[in-house]
Amino acid sequence: MPRQSHIVSILQLFDTARPVWTVEEIAAALGVSVRTAYRNVRELTQNGFLDPVSRAGYGLGPAFIRFDSVIRDTDPLIRIATPGMHELLNRTSQEAAVILCRRFKDCVMSVHKVEGAAPHLPASYERGAAMSLVLGAPAKIILAHLPDRALRGVYLRQEEAIRASGIDTWQHFKDQLRPLRKHGYAMTDSEIGPGRVGIAAPIFRDGDVVASISMVVGASVTREAGRAEAFASAVTAVAADISRLLDGAAAAPREA
Repeated sequence: MPRQSHIVSILQLFDTARPVWTVEEIAAALGVSVRTAYRNVRELTQNGFLDPVSRAGYGLGPAFIRFDSVIRDTDPLIRIATPGMHELLNRTSQEAAVILCRRFKDCVMSVHKVEGAAPHLPASYERGAAMSLVLGAPAKIILAHLPDRALRGVYLRQEEAIRASGIDTWQHFKDQLRPLRKHGYAMTDSEIGPGRVGIAAPIFRDGDVVASISMVVGASVTREAGRAEAFASAVTAVAADISRLLDGAAAAPREA
């Protein structure tokens, strides 16, 4: 394995289920010598990507906090979507939260959230948390707009979780997503958090789905006749505006 791959593979070992690793454990997990693992861990520690957190263990270091700050301030998707997220709350209800999600590997991850001004149930999606790619409106609307080849890969890798949700074949999986693609939004009720309705629409860049914007609102807020449909219309309209702005930003000439 090339040294560059060792570095990346070490960082990919760390998650919330296993936040601390020793050099010996890293070596065993990657199938490399302890000497190689130690050399790479030392370099990562010197550059702030790992941090000694116990007598022999290492956790992720402060460099990631710095990079997270840079992303929050400079990510074009977050910068362009944020005004639309506020607009969505103004057009619908302040008793809600609006989340911006991206696909990351075989999960969906919230990258930004705007909270309504009125009291509301908290959204289950926290920034950076890996959430299911087969449950919840933010994930399902992204899946619905993936090309068949990419969708087939998700199905094969996530088949156990998909079957657990009551979908038993590849064709059934596609059939469940087809109406979402046709209507342009996904709506789920209590699928991620009890009492919460999620209404999500896709965000595109150059014709490819890159994210979703979702309104998370208490089920009681949507009970008035026609209100859920009005919310869905507003979510899809804001998502379309963000998509147009993303395409415009990509087409704009860069300053010299």
